[in-house]
Amino acid sequence: MKFRIVNFVCLLILGLLFIFCWQKEFSFWLLLIPIFFWLIITSISAFEIRFNYFLNAYNRSNNKVEKVITLTFDDGPTEFTPRILDILEQNNAKATFFCIGKQIENFPKILIKAHQSGHIIGNHTFHHSPKNGFYSADKIIDEIESTNALIESLINKKTALFRPPFGVTNPHIAKAINSTKHKVIGWSVRSLDTVIEDENKLFLRIKKQIKPGCIVLMHDTSERTANVLEQLFVFLQEENYKVIPLNDLLKIEAYEN
Repeated sequence: MKFRIVNFVCLLILGLLFIFCWQKEFSFWLLLIPIFFWLIITSISAFEIRFNYFLNAYNRSNNKVEKVITLTFDDGPTEFTPRILDILEQNNAKATFFCIGKQIENFPKILIKAHQSGHIIGNHTFHHSPKNGFYSADKIIDEIESTNALIESLINKKTALFRPPFGVTNPHIAKAINSTKHKVIGWSVRSLDTVIEDENKLFLRIKKQIKPGCIVLMHDTSERTANVLEQLFVFLQEENYKVIPLNDLLKIEAYEN
């Protein structure tokens, strides 16, 4: 992991600077420089899953030539998920839904429908708490395993896919994943559909980022996203892009055998 390499380099530099400072060749204030850069690099990387800093995540396909992409939806199921499913069915497309445990409890039939329609179900923790990045490894494991158990009780399959809330990663999350053995799924196109309210701006943001092999992150939590999804399929058809399942794009198994 890049985190370990950066730690080693920063500690090495810190140690060398300390020796020079001890010999009074430099001011001890210089020790703050590697500490500052470590804090900056680690803080930024914790919020950018595509850096693969703390753990390895699948962020796009290695095939950057073939015009295929995959769609993923976070934070459901919700009352808006059925319309998303209808749009996907109309376009003969299969997506991946990273579901929250508490939302599954609220809408179990929608989760079952998504599965029966041929879509992949992934794990997005049980509570999707803003504090998830501060949880211990054991707490994160519990969040993941309780959601996995709930999914399995409804579709009789144990998902092997996990996406951390907000895309935040850290050593505790990496330790938890090392225990649960999930494949971590990131993205290469972040729609920001929970932030951008203007549908045209949202569509244009997604459109300009579409490239062969990309993983698109959206949320099945609003009518706005459903409207933009309809526009997106028109664009994809015009540009001869094909939407394929995540497991086909990445050549991985979506469920445990």
